[in-house]
Amino acid sequence: MANSMIPAGDFRTTYAADTTIFPTVTSRNFAIAGVMLACLSPYVLNEYWLSLLIQIGIYGIAALGLNVLVGFTGQISIGHAAFFLFGAFSSAYFSAKLGIPAFFAVPLAGVATALVGLVFGLPAARLKGLYLAIATLAAQYILLDFFARAEWFSGGSVPAMAEPFSILGYALQGDRQYFYVVLAYVVVCFLLVTNLMRSRDGRALVAVRDHYLSAEIMGINLTKYRTLSFGLAAFFAGIGGALYAHYQLVVSYEGFGIERSILFLAMIIIGGIGSIMGTLMGTAFVVLLPEAMEWITAVLSGSAIDQALGLKTNITFLREIAIGAIIIAFLVFEPDGLAHRWHQIKAYWKLYPFSH
Repeated sequence: MANSMIPAGDFRTTYAADTTIFPTVTSRNFAIAGVMLACLSPYVLNEYWLSLLIQIGIYGIAALGLNVLVGFTGQISIGHAAFFLFGAFSSAYFSAKLGIPAFFAVPLAGVATALVGLVFGLPAARLKGLYLAIATLAAQYILLDFFARAEWFSGGSVPAMAEPFSILGYALQGDRQYFYVVLAYVVVCFLLVTNLMRSRDGRALVAVRDHYLSAEIMGINLTKYRTLSFGLAAFFAGIGGALYAHYQLVVSYEGFGIERSILFLAMIIIGGIGSIMGTLMGTAFVVLLPEAMEWITAVLSGSAIDQALGLKTNITFLREIAIGAIIIAFLVFEPDGLAHRWHQIKAYWKLYPFSH
């Protein structure tokens, strides 16, 4: 009789089963199918949509690093855009001035940015709350001032040039070819962070976030892991910035002020702080939001609402207002982000018709 009963509940009896990347075979198959479908995107999508997917991938990698710092370690940074830009300038410098192929320049830029992140992480590791936020804001302005003055590195007022991404002498140019480069880095980076969170160091980062006093009592070096989290965040920001440089081929420090750092924070807040999958969801939301605003503006063009609000002239301000309002709405009504809502939807259909 017992053998004929349907098992119900959570039967994970080992730590390895509890920390597996894919909890079910179905989830693993869906992930593989998703990557395979993404590989077909250049054959079915035009360059406009491919450019949006490339942006989602590039910014998603950078936001992933910020989520390691904020979501998994409980630190805060409002200077993430500066590290993203440092990675872009580093890869452009390595490829254009030192002659290093872009294939090797991208990871080198990530390592160089990680070293800079560790430098700023050392003093920040002993701070928390408002003082930590101010320290990271100072890092943002220090690096921006460095970019404006270091003509040998960033070109100063003249944008820096980056070489096209190439493998064995074959340049991958255009959205249809570069899409596969970004997709490969997205898959590798997200798998690296997923496995990091399953490791001893990853669990230590989470322990620092959940209760740093208890973590310290258990022997976890708070300064070490807080500094490490800054280095990891900067590494992935550098990788994203390097991919951005070889995609645009021109890098300028303009447009990477505090507002861009706030956008990175918006990505992880909307997607879900501490959620790896939510990082990509939040990035897609933020990247596609301006496009949705453009579409709404086109639909309402010439209407009474357009005449009253001046949508065409105020579209830039409306974007900022929309992003700010959405961040507030998620903090109030869905603090766990889109990832939590997605898990609820999956649980509903998994338990249907007995879900309640």
